[in-house]
Amino acid sequence: MLACMTTQGGNWLSSREASARLGVKLATLYAYASRGLVTSSPGDGPRGRLYAADDIERLRTRHIARSGHGPVAAGALRFGEPVLETRISQVSASGLYYRGYSAVELCRSGVGFERVAELLWTGALPEMGAERALPIAPLSFELERLWPLMKGKQTLPKMALLLSAVALSDADRHGASDLAEHARARALLRWLAHAPALRPPGFNAKEPQIAALLLRALGAKRTSSNLENVDRALILCAEHELNASAFAARVAASTGADLYACLGAAVNTLSGSAHGGMCDRVEALLDSVGTRARAARTVREWLARGEQVPGFGHPLYPSGDPRGALLLELAHEHGVHTDGARVAFALVEAMARGGHPAPTLDAGLVVLCRCLQLPPGTAATLFALGRTAGWVAHALEQRAAGYLLRPRARYVGVEPRV
Repeated sequence: MLACMTTQGGNWLSSREASARLGVKLATLYAYASRGLVTSSPGDGPRGRLYAADDIERLRTRHIARSGHGPVAAGALRFGEPVLETRISQVSASGLYYRGYSAVELCRSGVGFERVAELLWTGALPEMGAERALPIAPLSFELERLWPLMKGKQTLPKMALLLSAVALSDADRHGASDLAEHARARALLRWLAHAPALRPPGFNAKEPQIAALLLRALGAKRTSSNLENVDRALILCAEHELNASAFAARVAASTGADLYACLGAAVNTLSGSAHGGMCDRVEALLDSVGTRARAARTVREWLARGEQVPGFGHPLYPSGDPRGALLLELAHEHGVHTDGARVAFALVEAMARGGHPAPTLDAGLVVLCRCLQLPPGTAATLFALGRTAGWVAHALEQRAAGYLLRPRARYVGVEPRV
């Protein structure tokens, strides 16, 4: 909020504060004052002037009214002003917070992805070990019947297919209470962790750690470092305010759709190249780089073509994505032991040397997965599996809000023909 200055018994703004409030240049502000639309008064300096805050606010309100709700709402949908209220997460200048807890600190403290999921759903962080006693819905489905259709290496379409298949076997999926949905969500996280597997691995509800199930499905080593780092990556992926996939989940929930449909809407939205598919774009970029020596040259070539290097620069984090920074830190601590990991770090270093935008969550995930020697495509899988926790929270919150998300469109096409 802009600071107000008090002089002569009223509230006043400096020229820069007033122009920022109106969203106009200083020259335009001076023109308003000369036309008598804004009252001004001499300031402290010889040339400085102050402007009446009430006049500025009145003029601002008039501008908004003239522009109409349509343009304001349209701008809000493009990383603009907030469009709905939530208690789940907050993105601010100081970082990302889950229900008031720093996501970065939750990751560093090793609280466990399962506990963070419960925090997002209920607003309370369970005591260590207490989450293992929470009920898991006894969903029944024969994985062997589904797996012949689970071809290909891309996990997100498999997740969508798995959600639809399990939904068909769950006759009680409609009209469930929050407690029943929590139990269903715990089971779904375990089902979805199986999606990368090449063959049906067998459902194991007794395995308490999602990271362990995922590593098994990936056919990767279950070392203590792999388990810890995958778990922490899931935490950082768990939630990110009103992103496109979370909004899709909320739209579905507002119509009364069941939890499977809400998650299906979200995971299909996540598959887009500008969202969860960004991880695959980063992997493709690194494959094209090939060697460490070509990293700086690749960056120059992309920028010379006027293209943004995928995985770098986030509109909500002008000073750098804290999630990406922490993932790179975790990757470095684990160790850089392969050529693929060295190429990834070379690209990050080339971007930093050029003063270019910092790595996002997507780039951080890819670098970490290369250091952990996980299969290609794992970064997108981690993103989707972790974000499932946030999608569940958004679906439940939207249901509790009790209204249909149905924005209006402002028609700008050809006028009706007579």
